[in-house]
Amino acid sequence: MRKQHLVHARTCVYNVNYHLVWSVKYRHPLLTTKIEERLKEICHEIAKDKDFVLQKIEVGEMDHVHVFVSGHPKISPSYMAKMLKGISARKLFVEYPELKKKCWKGRLWNGSYFLETIGSTSEINIKKYIDRQRKGVVIDDGDDDIQV
Repeated sequence: MRKQHLVHARTCVYNVNYHLVWSVKYRHPLLTTKIEERLKEICHEIAKDKDFVLQKIEVGEMDHVHVFVSGHPKISPSYMAKMLKGISARKLFVEYPELKKKCWKGRLWNGSYFLETIGSTSEINIKKYIDRQRKGVVIDDGDDDIQV
């Protein structure tokens, strides 16, 4: 693990990262450049207010959003997704009322999202590292990617 990515909290040391993706309802291309800029500002504000870190955000093809977020282990990824989607939709509807007219039943985002964890090492390397911890077992595969 790279030490520069570790966060030291009162009861733990962590590096918890997620890739979140969600789309506009029915993939309508509604996220114009102007709306995209404001969406990014809003999402950064939300992350700061809700005590997680928005590392990166980009809009793809004017109809979906990719976000790289990090947070304390006590903050669930579903909470992050819920806050980002819910608050951003509400604020965008207030600031851009024309959006609501273009959205089915006044819903900007699709109800679901994609989530994957992001680590600093691969799953294979973690398994090898754990195997190396067994007492009396020496595994030398010549691959020393993990340094803890």
